Amino acid sequence: MAGSVAIIDSGGANIASLQFALDRLGYSASLTTAPNVIQGADRVILPGVGAAADAMQRLRDGGLVDVIRGLGQPVLGICLGMQLLADASEEEDVDCLGIIPGVARRLPVAEGFPVPNMGWCPVTKTAETQVLDGIDDGSYFYFVHSYALPASAFTLATARHADEFSAVIGRENFVAAQFHPERSSVDGARLLRNFLEPAT
Repeated sequence: MAGSVAIIDSGGANIASLQFALDRLGYSASLTTAPNVIQGADRVILPGVGAAADAMQRLRDGGLVDVIRGLGQPVLGICLGMQLLADASEEEDVDCLGIIPGVARRLPVAEGFPVPNMGWCPVTKTAETQVLDGIDDGSYFYFVHSYALPASAFTLATARHADEFSAVIGRENFVAAQFHPERSSVDGARLLRNFLEPAT
């Protein structure tokens, strides 16, 4: 099992459900903005719900931008946290952390595809990654979002709204999911466990 787990407090409203999901897996996580706690944790989670500009301002105010960029342990971004790891977001034209190349773009509105995208969508694997170990291709996860990263060389799994978008991305020790694993039943719990427990 992983040792300490730090959840970066970026102001997201999904923190309580994430902590609850980790508790069910037998992990206690510290919700923190303290650089030394984040840097010293075995695993770091960057969640987020809401506006990218507000979350980035919170990270800047806490002196966490360079802290996050410099992390060498496994880091998991969730929902807005995934977009924060990218270069930028079209939402309020905000620069993000620039860890995983890409720009979060607003989902196109089309008949039968309202924005925000809310609900269960199937996810298609496009590359091998430990966080999706033991999860069947086409498994459903719970999404709530209006922006998404287009598919790229860093995409590990895709989903589709009106168009295809990145559902899971990764680069080196950073991986992120656009959906909410903490709200995605058995497969979401499996993804969190895969992230928390070292590969054997």
